[in-house]
Amino acid sequence: MQKLVYQALFFYNKVDDKGASGLGSALAKCINLSNLTLDLHYNKIGDEGASGLGSGLANCINLSNLKLDLSLNKIGRVGASGLGSGLAKCINLSNLTLNLDKNQIGDEGASGLGSGLAKCINLSNLTLELYENYIGAIGASGLGSALANCINLSNLTLNLDLNQIGDEGASGLGSGLAKCINLSNLQLSLYENQIGNEGASGLGYALAKCINLLNLSIDIWQKQFICIGL
Repeated sequence: MQKLVYQALFFYNKVDDKGASGLGSALAKCINLSNLTLDLHYNKIGDEGASGLGSGLANCINLSNLKLDLSLNKIGRVGASGLGSGLAKCINLSNLTLNLDKNQIGDEGASGLGSGLAKCINLSNLTLELYENYIGAIGASGLGSALANCINLSNLTLNLDLNQIGDEGASGLGSGLAKCINLSNLQLSLYENQIGNEGASGLGYALAKCINLLNLSIDIWQKQFICIGL
């Protein structure tokens, strides 16, 4: 069977829900597609378009490598969950880079996306960019619990900068990742997430259980404001 490679760049355009769904319908016919790079950042894609794109990708059953950039669009909880449902059917996916920076997926979207990825049982390398997406403790914990099901995950880069996961979310995320027994490389960015001592301790305690972890990078930088009375 011949394997196909496809790369499409549509960034900084006016692609909306109709365009993204149409693109998904076209990709659905590429049943031998194995490698796909699709850049749609900075467009006008919302929930309908993201879900339509996911539905199309669901038919790409031989897809093993996917780079998908949907940052700076208008995707909410429904779109993120729909995209996750589509990716769940890509059972041969082993390498995934997904960028949803600066959308509005929230807790429900993060959990829904995670639920879909949890079914990608052959996923070994995952880069997930969720910078500034209104994700709180529930979403971070749900995402962690879902990723715990990716039993073959070896390399994970997760960016949750500028969300609101707090102590509870940091601890919940750590509890989930602690169950990724084959995880060897982890880069975790939690910049500006209202994480204090409790969250940092909970995260560290949980990750200590990742017995096969070789390389770990965590960013929990937080601005400090000091008020001085004059």
